[in-house]
Amino acid sequence: MSAPSLERALSHCQEAFRPEYLEDLKALVRIPSVSFPNFPPEQVLRSAEAVCELMGRRGLDNVRIIELPGAHPYAYGERLRAPGAPTLLLYAHHDVQPPGREELWETPPFEPVLKDGPGGERMYGRGSADDKTGVIVHLAAIDSWLKTAGELPVNVKVVIEGEEETGSNHLPLFLEKYRELLDADVMVLTDTTNFDCGVPALTIALRGLVGLEVEVRALTKTVHSGMWGGPVPDPAMALSKMLATLVDAEGRIAVPGIREQVRPLSGDEEREIRKIPFNEADFRAQSGMLPCAHLLREGPNPVAQIWRFPSLTVNAIQASSRSQAGNIINDTAWAKVTVRLVADMDPERTMQLLQEHLRRVAPWGLEVSFTVEAANGPWATEAKGAAFEAAIESMKRGYGREPLLIGCGGSIPFVKPFADALGGAPALLVGVEDPYTNAHGENESVLVSDLKKACLSQVALFAELAQRLGEKK
Repeated sequence: MSAPSLERALSHCQEAFRPEYLEDLKALVRIPSVSFPNFPPEQVLRSAEAVCELMGRRGLDNVRIIELPGAHPYAYGERLRAPGAPTLLLYAHHDVQPPGREELWETPPFEPVLKDGPGGERMYGRGSADDKTGVIVHLAAIDSWLKTAGELPVNVKVVIEGEEETGSNHLPLFLEKYRELLDADVMVLTDTTNFDCGVPALTIALRGLVGLEVEVRALTKTVHSGMWGGPVPDPAMALSKMLATLVDAEGRIAVPGIREQVRPLSGDEEREIRKIPFNEADFRAQSGMLPCAHLLREGPNPVAQIWRFPSLTVNAIQASSRSQAGNIINDTAWAKVTVRLVADMDPERTMQLLQEHLRRVAPWGLEVSFTVEAANGPWATEAKGAAFEAAIESMKRGYGREPLLIGCGGSIPFVKPFADALGGAPALLVGVEDPYTNAHGENESVLVSDLKKACLSQVALFAELAQRLGEKK
């Protein structure tokens, strides 16, 4: 595609962003597509249907919902009308996390609201950043090219997943059944974060995730703590003692065998990590840390620590409830525990070690049971080759500055299996989140100006990949 064609597409994206693309995002955010158990699955289907309608309106062919037994629906569309041009597999997900504590939301979680926030105007709402923006970035770029040039400079296949937030449990079946449908030269995933507001980033590493639920049982029923307290063991206390053994005094994982899997930092790695900007005051403000809370440091830079070292989190814990905390000994206590994995860590081995440890430290002979939730490995790549050159150049065009190459502390289960299935096709991970987005928490938001820049970058990416990969065909 010629330079004038790119300029026209960029100009259209600029003009259509607020009246069209931002409105598209609002419509998607209004659908409470929570993929977790005990939330209405029909809302996730409704979301997939809305994504398909939008795909068709923005010019994609063969638009359809893909359903697998027991899975939330995927949305799929394609445009394969550029013979000889590279094919891109564009990924995002339309499912979202539960809203959390609704009383802490400043605005309704599923009603998109535009108001000032960190970095400028932001859209607040669950899924506003993670990851319904990904749908908008892909479709805005497609629409901008079709409205101005009449055709795309590349071929595209768009996959919008419906169960990413619950660990992509049916992904192996999806890959087995639809592998040939997804052949592509490059993957582009819009589900990661920028380094800061207005500071773009290309993600080249993801942590993996191991998650389980642990339940400790002492009794067949809840009993009066006055009548039975003393000789009868308390499962909530037992679980607390067990959880306390999972990390050391500095917050590092203390389960035998888990940290031994972690490769030490090389000299080259440490030099590169020290180049990543770190400001403790900004870090504390972005994360919402209280002034009294200690920063738990490992390695030369807490920002890089998030993607280079593993971490363990107790995501939830329950015995009774805050609203019904009577004078009782609970029959059971429950917690959800997750471990974020880094390069060379084996998810199955880590899961085994975690369960063995919790059984070993359980006091008083109590019954311990587990429910495994997720076991996804880490992923990393080198930012080398024509596809990464195209990504860097296009982000410079969209944001006005070169992106940082960073890792991400989060997990995207889709990435490694698809990269492996596509024979190691380059995976370009870009996103619109920032340190103030608060994805998965209350008051999730996206910086509107960065969403616009991401859309412009995607418009430019199509042209850059067409030129650079087309030269190699």
